Amino acid sequence: MPQIPQEAFRRSDETPDEEFYQTPRLVTHIDDRAIAAVTQLYRELFPPGGEILDLMSSWISHLPPEIEYRRVIGLGMNEVELRRNERLDSYLVQNLNTNPELPFGEAEFDGAGICVSIDYLIRPAEVLGEVGRVLKPGAPLVVSFSNRCFHSKAIAIWHQLDDHGHMRLVEDYFQGAGNFRNVRGLDRSPRRMFSDPLYAVVAESTGPYTGVPKG
Repeated sequence: MPQIPQEAFRRSDETPDEEFYQTPRLVTHIDDRAIAAVTQLYRELFPPGGEILDLMSSWISHLPPEIEYRRVIGLGMNEVELRRNERLDSYLVQNLNTNPELPFGEAEFDGAGICVSIDYLIRPAEVLGEVGRVLKPGAPLVVSFSNRCFHSKAIAIWHQLDDHGHMRLVEDYFQGAGNFRNVRGLDRSPRRMFSDPLYAVVAESTGPYTGVPKG
């Protein structure tokens, strides 16, 4: 994979992310049909009774309501939002742009999700490499996204690409992480007019790093 130039990860608002996210936003960022598509992906890919990591989490995790998991841990930027999330057994506040290292051991989790937030990461391959490390070998990471974002905090290259370009970019992130296999892009957009689109890139962890993350 050609290395993505660093300027591609610049944002129009480079003030500390903590300032931007200090106000709770207790709203959904995609519509109900797109949320249902995320939930269905989790239903298909996360094992019941497993330990799940919800990265860049908020006040709602979109996990299937009928499925119980042994443990769900959320990591996000706003403590009020995380505290309101009834699916989380525990949470921590961490800015992955300044500290991409996850405070978990190797092979702790049976699945992980990043929902409509991948476009805000300035070190995405490093973050995904860390997710691969803390996932059990063969466990899935589901990265879902739509066509909505906080414009000032999304990286420059995200604004330059269309929906399918976003899918290819996220696939490149997985390849750059160096510890995923079976990387595949999915179009799970609701087949109705006036619904938000929903895309995802999913892959399985191969365990600890097998290469040097890029970008």
